[in-house]
Amino acid sequence: MAFADTFKALSDPVRREILELLRSGRLSAGEIGSRFDMTGATISYHLSVLKKADLLRESREKNFIYYELNASVFEELMLWFSQFRTKEDGGEKED
Repeated sequence: MAFADTFKALSDPVRREILELLRSGRLSAGEIGSRFDMTGATISYHLSVLKKADLLRESREKNFIYYELNASVFEELMLWFSQFRTKEDGGEKED
């Protein structure tokens, strides 16, 4: 995983909101776009950044593109973050 792409994708509040929308399941690009007051091109850009970071999976059905979370990337991020836990917060023993 390219952490730079992941953190860049997560740095934008619109992209974080898109990820939150997808927690409940896959949505089409149109369904995602209808939740925001911005152009389709802008939504497409945000989806592209999320895809580049591998945070989303895309599937095509007829004339629609559907997006869903790529859980494996989130699991990898959580594993990486967990190494920074300290004894006080329930993590591993401090050196």
